[in-house]
Amino acid sequence: MTNLLHMGGTVMCPHGGQAQPGSSSARVKLGGQPAVTVAHSMTVAGCPFTTSTPQPCTQVQWTTPATRVTIEGSPALLSSSGGICIGAAGPTGPPQVAASQVRVTGQ
Repeated sequence: MTNLLHMGGTVMCPHGGQAQPGSSSARVKLGGQPAVTVAHSMTVAGCPFTTSTPQPCTQVQWTTPATRVTIEGSPALLSSSGGICIGAAGPTGPPQVAASQVRVTGQ
């Protein structure tokens, strides 16, 4: 069992850019912060990834959310959930959960 993500959690792209959900659950709160599910899109800001052309990460697509916990009908996001960061040229690498709340766990 791993921790559920909420708006106060820290998710980063593999290059250090900060990912934030565009929305969150209006009904379910974890430690006073709204819970985040796979239905809530995450955008990345501040990604410094550049190769021959700038290709910073712009969003996170989650591929393995919780299998046994849903919030408002959508699978919850866990600190162990897998995903992929996407830039203008395609996938750039997996997101990293750097911090999450520690009281509520799920599978």
